[in-house]
Parts: sequence; structure tokens; C-alpha cells
Amino acid sequence: MLFDRLASRLVNNAPAVSGDAERKRAAVAALLHDEPAGPRVLMMKRVVREGDPWSGHISLPGGRFQDGDRDLLTTAIRETREELGIELADAQLLGNLTPLHPRTSGPLGIEVTPFVFVARAAVEPVCGPEAESAFWLPLPLAASGELDGTYIYPGSDMTFPSWTFDGHVIWGLTMRILGELLALTRPA
Repeated sequence: MLFDRLASRLVNNAPAVSGDAERKRAAVAALLHDEPAGPRVLMMKRVVREGDPWSGHISLPGGRFQDGDRDLLTTAIRETREELGIELADAQLLGNLTPLHPRTSGPLGIEVTPFVFVARAAVEPVCGPEAESAFWLPLPLAASGELDGTYIYPGSDMTFPSWTFDGHVIWGLTMRILGELLALTRPA
């Protein structure tokens, strides 16, 4: 079973958040659900906001660690509830991926820990103030190469690999997270 294989390959110890006040940390939730057509992952389009470097981007639900959060898992759960109205307490936690850094965040930039959950029943997101919309991305389609393309960063000549699905462009850190997730689902 795909989710069993994935669970056996994920890390089950998120990095600590104490002891390094200079490092910013965040967490995201990759919420998976199995459909007859195959597994899918819940994505969101962030609202456009002044001063937000991820404004309008397609992402996984998540955000920065806050003082009231017990740990990064708590951050991922809280942010998913705030952004998409989904309670991850009803989902199965499979583990977490290795923390990543956005390439544009600089040497003291943010470290993002992705947590992977499985929803046994279909869930319907209800967008909060930070999410413009939400959709399910079929993972077999993303893995097939049919969505592959190139994203040109606005105002520059920098290009990045991307996927385009139903008019949504997925690139950068979100694509790296999903690429790592897909790699872990492949048979050994």
C-alpha cells in the first residue's frame, strides 16, 4: 500500500524549535487522500497581501512557528485549521520530511518542516482569510510529467521548474516538497 510505504520512509521526529532564536521556523501540512483515481494532496492559493513574499502563490497550508505553539507539528495543525478550516486531529500523521529552506530566503532565512497526513475520509476545505482558494492535486498526474513546465519569476529572467494544473502554477519550495514526497512513494 502506498501510504504504508510512505509512512515507513518518513522521519518521525520533527526538529526542535528551541535554542536557536535567530532561525525562523515554519511548518506545512501535506494532507493526502486516496481516491479511485489515485492519491491526491490538498493545495491552496494564498491571498495577495502587501509585504508577503508568498503572496498569491500556490502552497501547502502552513506558516510560521508562534510562541504559543508547543512544536512544529502544532504549527502545521494550527495553520491548516486557520487557512483551510480542516482539523488534522481527524487525519493520520505519517511523519515528516526533512526540513527545507526556500532558495530565496538567504543565510538566516526560514526553515520549513513538512508534515504528511492522510485523511481517511474526503474533507472539504473552507478557506480562511489567508487562502483565496483550495484544490486537490492528483499525485499520479504530477508524477507523470504531464504537468511539467517552466515558471519565470516576475520581474526577472530567472526560470524554475513548475507544474501547471487547472491554471495553478506550482513551483519553488512547494514543488520541491511534493517532489520529495513523490520520490518516497516509489517502490525501492
